[in-house]
Formats: sequence, C-alpha cells, structure tokens
Amino acid sequence: MDFSLSRTQEQWQAAMAEFLEAEVYPAEPIARAEVAALTPEQRWQRPEVLSRLVEAARGAGLWGLWLPEPYGGGLSHLDFAPVVELSGRSPHLAPEAINANSPDIGNMELLQRFGTDAQRAEWLEPLAAGEFRSSFAMTEPDVASSDAGNIATSIEVDEAAGQVVINGRKWWSSGAMSPDCRVLLVMGKSNPRGQRHQQHSLVIVPMDTPGVQVERAMTVLGFPDACTGGHGEISFTDVRVPLSNVVGDLHRGFGLAQARMAPTRLMHCLKLIGVAERAFDLMAQRVPKRVVFGRPLAQQGLVQQWIAHSRVEIDQARLLGYRAAWSLDHKDDQDSAAAISALKVVAPAMASRVVDRAIQAHGALGLSQDTPLAELNAYARQMHIADGPDEVHMMAVARHELRRYSS
Repeated sequence: MDFSLSRTQEQWQAAMAEFLEAEVYPAEPIARAEVAALTPEQRWQRPEVLSRLVEAARGAGLWGLWLPEPYGGGLSHLDFAPVVELSGRSPHLAPEAINANSPDIGNMELLQRFGTDAQRAEWLEPLAAGEFRSSFAMTEPDVASSDAGNIATSIEVDEAAGQVVINGRKWWSSGAMSPDCRVLLVMGKSNPRGQRHQQHSLVIVPMDTPGVQVERAMTVLGFPDACTGGHGEISFTDVRVPLSNVVGDLHRGFGLAQARMAPTRLMHCLKLIGVAERAFDLMAQRVPKRVVFGRPLAQQGLVQQWIAHSRVEIDQARLLGYRAAWSLDHKDDQDSAAAISALKVVAPAMASRVVDRAIQAHGALGLSQDTPLAELNAYARQMHIADGPDEVHMMAVARHELRRYSS
C-alpha cells in the first residue's frame, strides 16, 4: 500500500498552494472590506476581488478540474482531493474561485450524470463555464428534512399541458441569494403513495419562473455567507415548468439526490480538513509567542496536548477522506455511501475541535474579526448539519456494519 501522492496529485497540490499564497490569502481582508461596504440591497453581490480570483484561477489552470471532459479537467475524486483540501483553508473564497463550491458542484454532478443532452446544454455547460450560479432546494422549514419522507413540497404532473406544477416552501437553499443564481433544482413529492424511495422527483426550475418567490435570507451563526451566494427561504406557488425539466425519471428523485450528495459531502469534508489545517497553523504560530505565568503557551502541557491531539485528528480525517474519494472513484454509489458517511461523522467534529482549540489559544483575539477563526468556526459548525446531520450518518454507518453480521 503506497501512501505517497501521485505525480498528478503533487502537481495540482503545488499549484493550489501557490494560488493560495499569491492570490487568496491577500484577498481575504479585501473581500471582508468589500462585503462590509455593501448596502443592504447589494449585500449578495459577488465581491470584486472574488471575480479577480476567478480569473487568476483560470489562468493557473485550476478552474473546474474535477468536472469530466469536455466540461472540465477530468480529474478523479482522489486526484482532486488535495486541491479541495487546500481550498478549505479559505472556505469562503478559494472553492468559489476554482468552481468547486456548493451547491453548484453537486448540481453539476447531477446534471452531468443524469441530465438529458438538452438539460446539459442549457444548464450544465454555462454552470461549468461560470456564467451563472445555481441552488438546490430540498430542506423545508416545517418538517425534519433529514428524513426525506417528511418532505411536503408537491410536484404534480399536468399531462394535458405537458408540465409539472410545484407548490411548497424550502429554506437553506444555498446560493439562492446571489444575483447570479439563475436556476434551482427542486426536490418534492410526485408520488406520495409510492414506495418510500419512489415518491420524489427532481425538477429544474429557472429562478424567474412565475410563482417562485425568495422570501428571506438565512444567516449561518450570524454570518451571511455572502461570498458563496447566501442561503434563501423560497416559496413555490403553482410554479409550472415543462415535463422535460424533470431530471432523470419521475418518482426517482430520492436516488438521484443521494447520488448528488455523495460527492458534495466528500468535498465538504475535504474542505473541513483544510479548515482545520488553517486553524492549526494559526494556533501553532501563536502559542510560542504568548507568555502566560512566566512561560510561553507552547511550553504548557495542556497546550501541547491541544497541538498533539489536533495533528493526530487531522491526519486521521485525511486518511478517511482519501479512502472515501477512492471509493467514489472505484465503487458504485451504494458501496461508497458508508465511507462517505463515516467521513461525514468524523470531519465536522474534528474541524470543530481544532478550531475551538485555536480560538482558545488566541484568547479574546480568536473571537474577533482580526483572524479568520470566527468564520472557520461557523463553517465547521454548520457542517454538523448540512447534507445530513451527524446522527443520520452515524445511523448509516451502524446499519452498514450490522448488515455484515446479519447476512
């Protein structure tokens, strides 16, 4: 078993590391200042510095590396893993700059795998080119959406008109607040009396369709997530789109959503490793310089435990992440699901612990806007819930293990 990186991985890891140092880190304070200067009406606009980062990423060959040809660079999940991890060091800028941000990354995966030629031409190609943004509308405010069986949004087929009619309400629709968001992928029940996994459909809904109304923006622990398009609460009132906007087959949306979320969950978790590494760097740089009770923090036994635990936990999560990436490349969706769920349990908890230690090592400074730690903390905490809460993924791992003993 060879644990060294391949030549391809090393090449793109080095390119991404250089991009971070030369372009992304210097852009972070500029982006914060630009976002702070926006009026309430402008708050969801992409910061100008982010547009410059996109052009720099294109110039460095880093744009869309994970997408299969002809839409992108054609890297495998495993080859792309070191790049995604590094992007997590600046999770509000770097993923967006290289077109590896959610929800676009999952929506593009879905359209590439299950979309028709017409759907790919109209929606996938411009998404891959970065011409506009997209959103994914699954979670609902009035039900526990971690159980897809609870979803209440209805998708009814009007055969005579050749349309589907959507009614319902969604929230936490990521990307929906961006002025560049042109399309939603909406999950709802089209066959409520069907078998559990044959009740849902996924439908492409342009944002300007009559009956689509963005009701309000959601914040993440007080942060607007403006650089990544924010999160919206959206109502659908007699929204009509052509039947040809259904992705895949009618009533098969649950399986499609799971296939979509597997690579998205992987990317989230790989980014969390980058989040933890950034926090670890800040902590390790801080503790030798701060003297408490006559000794630097770095010489305090408790702080040394923070450093040791953090390094071990980050490296453990990275190994799980690379295994999950390999599994997605080489196994089918069902076989790779357990590896993804295991990673989704481990990575958010690991990142939250490391960031929390880094904040503690910084004292009051760690709570302020003068370091990225507060934003890293919010990012890590939301990932305990996004794309399935920790508890659901622990249930999935347990079921996978118990099946081995009951067969």
